Amino acid sequence: MAALAKFQEATEAVYGPLASNEEAAKAWTPPQKSGGHRGRYLWTDAFGVINFITLSKEKNDPKYLVHADRLSKTVHDILGRTRNGSARLPGASDENPVGGGLRIGKEDEGGSDGDGQYHHYLTLWMFALNRLSLATKDPTYNKQAIALAKAIHPNFFLDQRGPSSRMVWKIAIDMSTPLVYSQGNLDPLDGYMVFRKLQAASGDPAILKEEISDYKHIIDLKGKHSVSTDTLDLGMTLWTAHWLAGRESYFSDLTQQAIKQAHKLYDRGYLDLPTNRRLAFREYGTCLGIGCLREPDEKLQAFRTGLTNTWEEYRSSTPGDLRAISEVMRAAALIPGAFQAGYSGHEPEML
Repeated sequence: MAALAKFQEATEAVYGPLASNEEAAKAWTPPQKSGGHRGRYLWTDAFGVINFITLSKEKNDPKYLVHADRLSKTVHDILGRTRNGSARLPGASDENPVGGGLRIGKEDEGGSDGDGQYHHYLTLWMFALNRLSLATKDPTYNKQAIALAKAIHPNFFLDQRGPSSRMVWKIAIDMSTPLVYSQGNLDPLDGYMVFRKLQAASGDPAILKEEISDYKHIIDLKGKHSVSTDTLDLGMTLWTAHWLAGRESYFSDLTQQAIKQAHKLYDRGYLDLPTNRRLAFREYGTCLGIGCLREPDEKLQAFRTGLTNTWEEYRSSTPGDLRAISEVMRAAALIPGAFQAGYSGHEPEML
């Protein structure tokens, strides 16, 4: 099966059956299959929006942009509300549905793996809205992403501009308090890159200027980034860095570090590890990151092909609760599409 056919198969495994034409798509309701609370999970659905944008371009069919729009509105209406759906999150309104952030969509309300808000999920959602804005030429989505950025930003920082400034990994649903105080490895880098993208699309250098400087402050305090051996973290590092590599030396160096780490995994026989010690969606992250590079070398290409081929063979072994996230990431691993710099044509110049 060709890559595009597999891409559509993976997308429809989570969101199908899809509408047959643009008019029918306007009435489409995303099924509750993304693997989260009340059928929605923010990370999965961010990939879903971006994958619909890719499908629209690959198949030259605008109906998929309508699907992306319908999915984004559904996410805002479910994950932008309290768990019982009775009210918007504090700070949000019908006019600004993301003013209170967006829930992760965890099935459990509390506990160590309960619901809340993750910074890296939120920045990925902002990126998805930014891509949708670019694809549709409608600034509304980018404005929503900026509103979300402003709403969540200060709640993830401790000692925001001080010498001990750092971020927290997870905050409460209502953003009132941190739930996990450790700092995510990529959170400052994701925030810096994505907020730069939102600012560029707005055309206003004053928008998010202070927030961007907060991320830069954290990056400078942290110094050299430590590239993880975790396949998802490694892949998302490559993805984040490729947007600024060649523009800023920090991200050019980071790209080279991540490439070296991928080489090490490949050389040490990662592909020979038994699949029961691995997770498909994490390795699809590596494939996505490699796929976003302009000219991946032969070793990287072999690593990416080996990972995708493995999970085509063992696709049925994915646990049920991970199928949705695995399928949307499978699609992006096969065709990075709208995740990739330059894919959508003209990119607003970073300010």
